[in-house]
Amino acid sequence: MLLNFRLHPRLKEDSHPLGWLDRSYLLLSRNALFPWFILVPETKETEFHELEPIVQAELLDQINLLARFVATEYPIDKMNIGMIGNIVSQLHVHLVGRNHRDSCWPGVVWGYDGFKPYPPDEVERTVDRLIAAIPGRFRAWRAEATIRQK
Repeated sequence: MLLNFRLHPRLKEDSHPLGWLDRSYLLLSRNALFPWFILVPETKETEFHELEPIVQAELLDQINLLARFVATEYPIDKMNIGMIGNIVSQLHVHLVGRNHRDSCWPGVVWGYDGFKPYPPDEVERTVDRLIAAIPGRFRAWRAEATIRQK
């Protein structure tokens, strides 16, 4: 882990913290209209091409693993994966499951005005599904918080 590594305030504000997938933070967008996950690798680099090749490979593996999870767990027709970073320069990867019947198909989710919050227990169910689907690689935020409190 990097010392002094902090999530960008916008990422904190716009998402639910789920835990870690290997060495990346795993977040869930607060907008429940789409299965929208965000991976934030612990790095000071802001661009994918600036990462060391081994770190690129690790991040790509995490992207593939999470994309398979979304495709298995949600009724999607298309997986959108993006590393835009125009507003939040901290390196992060959006994985958004899209469906031909979703509220802004075929448009992009960025800038879309529609919003639906998650019911309180749905975020916890998502964490439980991640634990079951990615054993040994996904560590839930709540488990780490419990360990730190002891």
